[in-house]
Amino acid sequence: MLEQEFPDIPLIGEEDPSVLAKNPDMRQKVLGLVQAQVDVSEKDMLNAIGRGSGTDTAPYFWTLDPIDGTKGFLRQDQYAVALALIKDGELQLGVLGCPNLSLDFDHPEQGNGALLYAVKGEGAFLQPLKDGEAVRIKVDTDPGNARFVESVESAHSAHSVHTKISDALNIGGDPLRIDSQCKYAVVARGDVAIYLRYPRDDQYREKIWDHAAGAIIVQEAGGTVSDIFGTPLNFGLGQTLKDNKGIVVTNGIFHNQTIETIERIQKGDL
Repeated sequence: MLEQEFPDIPLIGEEDPSVLAKNPDMRQKVLGLVQAQVDVSEKDMLNAIGRGSGTDTAPYFWTLDPIDGTKGFLRQDQYAVALALIKDGELQLGVLGCPNLSLDFDHPEQGNGALLYAVKGEGAFLQPLKDGEAVRIKVDTDPGNARFVESVESAHSAHSVHTKISDALNIGGDPLRIDSQCKYAVVARGDVAIYLRYPRDDQYREKIWDHAAGAIIVQEAGGTVSDIFGTPLNFGLGQTLKDNKGIVVTNGIFHNQTIETIERIQKGDL
């Protein structure tokens, strides 16, 4: 659909068709699931998946993660469909589909399923996937409500470092642990104040499709997003955030304090 509407804008995504090309049984199963939703041939399906394995970043490009949070998806828990548009390394718009995200943690009777979206300079919005109007969302600016959100999988970040930062910032309470870019969603709508991905080694760099959509939604909701040194994220260098190490996402109020605390940890002062 993106290619039909915007044929001149390339796509960078996580998926490629190589596994399907080598596995006829899996290919037919996937084709059947796709054809239940849209009228597409096997060739067109493979071409569409292959289109996302490009690296073209100029001047505009899309980045897409069709299932962000695979383990959460398999557990029938939190996952997201994440799409963003980037120009010259800067985010222009982002959309997050979060089918299992509670619309209100304090009122579960409201149900699950949220669509979050933002356009640069126009704010961030949340719309229920089933029924309801879109509403503008904002980060929580009350320091007394501060709380962390982090990955369920400890391999994705360093939970022990998060604990040190929480202690240094006097943030009480257990962290909220959920999968996928739903973590960006809960920061943007004010459920939590801080989301941190502290790298477990010096070599790893984050993939752009894991952060682009969520980042602009948080920023347009009034929050701040950077790497662990406070440097803005550069999405224009290919599939990874090559110039950035780790991710820090906050409501803005705690951002400088979080960066300063990380610096103290790296120096061995904490």
